[in-house]
Amino acid sequence: MQTRMMRWAEGTWQGAGEPWLDAHLVLVFGAGAVLRDPTFRAALRAAGPRAEIVGCSTAGEILGDRVTDQGAVALAVAFDTARARVVHHALEEGNEPSFAAGLALGRALATEGLRHVLVLSSGLKVNGSRLVEGLRAELPAGVSATGGLAGDGSRFHDTTVLHRDHCGPDGVIGVGFYGDSLEVHWGTAGGWEAFGPRRHVTRSKANVLYELDGKPALELYKTYLGERAAGLPATGLLFPLELLPVEDNASGLVRTILAVDESTQSLTFAGEVPEGRKVRLMKSTIDKLVWGAETAAEMAGRSGSPPDLALLVSCVGRRLVLDQRVEEEVEAVLQQLGHPRAAIGFYSYGEIGPGGVSHGCELHNQTMALTTLRERSA
Repeated sequence: MQTRMMRWAEGTWQGAGEPWLDAHLVLVFGAGAVLRDPTFRAALRAAGPRAEIVGCSTAGEILGDRVTDQGAVALAVAFDTARARVVHHALEEGNEPSFAAGLALGRALATEGLRHVLVLSSGLKVNGSRLVEGLRAELPAGVSATGGLAGDGSRFHDTTVLHRDHCGPDGVIGVGFYGDSLEVHWGTAGGWEAFGPRRHVTRSKANVLYELDGKPALELYKTYLGERAAGLPATGLLFPLELLPVEDNASGLVRTILAVDESTQSLTFAGEVPEGRKVRLMKSTIDKLVWGAETAAEMAGRSGSPPDLALLVSCVGRRLVLDQRVEEEVEAVLQQLGHPRAAIGFYSYGEIGPGGVSHGCELHNQTMALTTLRERSA
């Protein structure tokens, strides 16, 4: 596998070369305004004329050990014997569009030799829980899936997904990786801790939470945020919600706020908040978040040797807490992995990956979700 990392600066790609021209796959992450710029997309197509080009908007771009904003980064990949196939599905109007999109991706990609699926999705127009449920229903046993939901900084206004000439707010992209030469590992961990009483979800619908313990959900959040309540939904990222496990030996899932509705006093989350479940509010510190990133890297580094490629998808809420020290979690991951040959990623509105070290996939929030790829020599 050959890789080349690039950064879009001053109207051109910095670091482009022959591996870029010969690339089979190009991953690109950047500000929505950059991705929607026709000049940028023309330069992207010209630089990788034979490549499948996929990407999404972000709440911050990761390239190597740096985190940047309002630009774009790209990773060009040329495989030796493995291959990648891309499927794009529009989120359509009607019943359960997110679940249907997951089913469609899984069916299209589940052909012979499939090892792994990378998912890049709209960040605001999708129910991430239902998306991964549909995907799980169609993927063969033993095939994992990772990825994330597109971001829009801390604005929560408009997200973008990119595939070839398509660039819009309502798509879901699946990249299937095929071939016995590929080694794929993953890891997901957070570093958040629950606090306060357990609360009962007394009214919700899909990913919209209306009441906790019979009281308006938004009102409860505002009591915890205090003067920060004026900054919702962004400041709600400081206090995500943990869905407590139903079974004693299971782990909980974290949910983060995407939108608020004053008229209904409701909160919209990136994934399902089922009625009847028990939940707790969560908080964290910089040190605990860095520890969580290291834990995810320990899981993803099971091969024992540095990977060819590391894909990092971290949550916008983690970035809000880490603030000017955000690169510390990226550096911790790269060091734990033994410094991969190439590393790229983005800050997201939701992370997709297996729970712990299991196969399959779940929607996570406030999590570092890692994927590592290594192509063995023939």
